[in-house]
Amino acid sequence: MAVQALPRARVLYVEDDAEIAVMTSDVLDEVYDVVHVVGGRDALARALAERFDVMVIDRRLPDLDGIALVEAVRTAHITTPILLLTALGAVADRVEGLDAGANDYLVKPFDFDELLARLRALVRGHRLDGRRRSLGEWVFLPDASAAYGPGGERVALTPTETRLLALLSESPDHVFSREEILRAVFDSDDALSSVDTYVHYVRRKTSPDTIETVRGVGYRAAAAR
Repeated sequence: MAVQALPRARVLYVEDDAEIAVMTSDVLDEVYDVVHVVGGRDALARALAERFDVMVIDRRLPDLDGIALVEAVRTAHITTPILLLTALGAVADRVEGLDAGANDYLVKPFDFDELLARLRALVRGHRLDGRRRSLGEWVFLPDASAAYGPGGERVALTPTETRLLALLSESPDHVFSREEILRAVFDSDDALSSVDTYVHYVRRKTSPDTIETVRGVGYRAAAAR
């Protein structure tokens, strides 16, 4: 039986300098699935709608600068690790980025080996933190595609159910619209009703309150109990 390769980590790379973006994207693409965005507002829309393993954000961006973008991502309760790229090497500038919610920073010009090393550390730490997530009285293990109930019972989850719970549990305070879930979890040709169907599947396997319905808005992960 062939061994299935693990999916590559997804990187949201935000950089408006075309020359730097091409070189950096080529390097990142050897290891990661890279989504390159030029503007801050476009980057924020992608960050809110899709799931990424790490974000690499330039400090100076058109229409929404890097600091404001980081703050907006954190305000949305998105915990994805962020590496901030900056040409400003002063301590105060670095502190400002970290205080905004960035996990790390790298001063331009940077060495690509150091960039990759820092990203490996951020992705590894984030995945370790995310291996056990509480959903009401249930515990969800994304890496195992399984959930454990309050009595220790184990239920296996399909890939789609796992992606759904991973999305919701990664940002437990965020209410995801059905459209957001459809874009992040399902194939492009799936119908919007697929979201409700899989929410029903997960609730049937676990408990009705594992995924909460926010009337008129969408769904969110149940708070830990």
